Amino acid sequence: MKKDYIMPSLNDARKRNKEVSQKLLFSLDEKYKQLGEGKRYFIITHGCQANQRDSETMAGILDSLGYTSCNDEKDADVIIINTCAVRQGAEEKVLGEIGALKRLKMKNPELVIALGGCMAQEEKTVETIMEKYRQVDIIFGTHNITSLPKLLYDVYTSRKRKVEVFSKMGEIIENVPVTRFMSHKAWVNIMYGCDKFCTYCIVPYTRGKERSRDKNDIIAEVEQLKLQGYKEICLLGQNVNAYGKDLGIDYTFGDLLNDVAKTGIARIRFMTSHPWDFDDTMIEAIRNNANIMPYIHLPLQSGNSEILRKMNRRYTREEYLALFDKLKQQLPGFAFTTDIIVGFPNESDEAFEDTLSAVDHCQYDNAFTFIYSKREGTPAAMMEDYIERSVKEERLQRLNEKVAYYANKNNQRFKDQIVEVLVDGISKRNSNIYSGYTPENKLVNFSASDVKTGDLVKVKITEVMSFSLNGVMIDKDH
Repeated sequence: MKKDYIMPSLNDARKRNKEVSQKLLFSLDEKYKQLGEGKRYFIITHGCQANQRDSETMAGILDSLGYTSCNDEKDADVIIINTCAVRQGAEEKVLGEIGALKRLKMKNPELVIALGGCMAQEEKTVETIMEKYRQVDIIFGTHNITSLPKLLYDVYTSRKRKVEVFSKMGEIIENVPVTRFMSHKAWVNIMYGCDKFCTYCIVPYTRGKERSRDKNDIIAEVEQLKLQGYKEICLLGQNVNAYGKDLGIDYTFGDLLNDVAKTGIARIRFMTSHPWDFDDTMIEAIRNNANIMPYIHLPLQSGNSEILRKMNRRYTREEYLALFDKLKQQLPGFAFTTDIIVGFPNESDEAFEDTLSAVDHCQYDNAFTFIYSKREGTPAAMMEDYIERSVKEERLQRLNEKVAYYANKNNQRFKDQIVEVLVDGISKRNSNIYSGYTPENKLVNFSASDVKTGDLVKVKITEVMSFSLNGVMIDKDH
């Protein structure tokens, strides 16, 4: 039967050109503005920081339509699941959630269920949802968030399921409403997409080519956030180091860091850095601006050069370690975290030992570790793999033990020290215990009174664990 919608295509999503991405301004048609009057929405978010920021955009659009948010899916008139496609486990969890929502749809046939995010960019996912999950009314991709008003309107007026997933390189859309989920920290997109095409990763296909926002739009957003009382921003991109390269101008991420730092906002972070693009201009900007936090996330993925080549990571073990040593030397006191994949197709015992020795060399403050997850449509998915799952699990356990050892070792330097903590909130279990993060991105749980979310406080560290610190507040700055 002929489909009345266009399926996403990984082949189309692979395409790249060198043209500067078009900048568009979002506008809301008058006929949509009262669409959500008297209705409530609930958003479920999976995945990375980019997905969290996308959910804030979805919330902003829904708020502009007259919807109000609710805290329980049972009370919602619209439920959006914003999905992640990085690992198989994340996809299986989403399908389970969709299945569980069927009972709500049966109780309330007027309920609109929408699936968005990276999973929606995969052809197999759309086929599965359309065939087996009739309760889903809308499927929209990462390039189609601003189409939410039209999609909702069409569902309400036609009572037919709607699919809008573009497989394209993408553009920059400004002036989009946003509802921030936090009042003291904010994600700030500086670019979208990825052109690195690591062989294991689906992100370049689901999010399009690298495209940088205009620096003036970024700086204006940070200045506005500062005026609104935000204390910390995180500059966000799949590979922030590549900022500006697509614009064809002599302005790099290091230049952007300097200009954002001039806004005077208290704390600046960035996520994520690819070792390939980490240049001296960046290092100088980080070193020279006190409001750029002493924390760098630098993905390793593997400590073996042959595996790195198969991953298409564009650096060798030796090049990564040389960069790491340079950063450690020029940025003393900084904390470093990383990403590591174990069990990449046909990773030998020797290759895994190289990863362990790289961790011994770098002694990271923390690492986000994963067993390789096969992603259909990526080059790695076609690689033969004879390594047993039990072997991969044993390797992950060994790696995690080593990571925990160095995390604890690095945290010891904070024992009995006074650190600055940006307060995230109060403990659900104890009204006298608060939590927040140091400039080095260390989680601190501390006893205090008369503080609130967004305060910057001084805390004396009394106890050290591998992945958190305990302490007592001694002073409040703001």
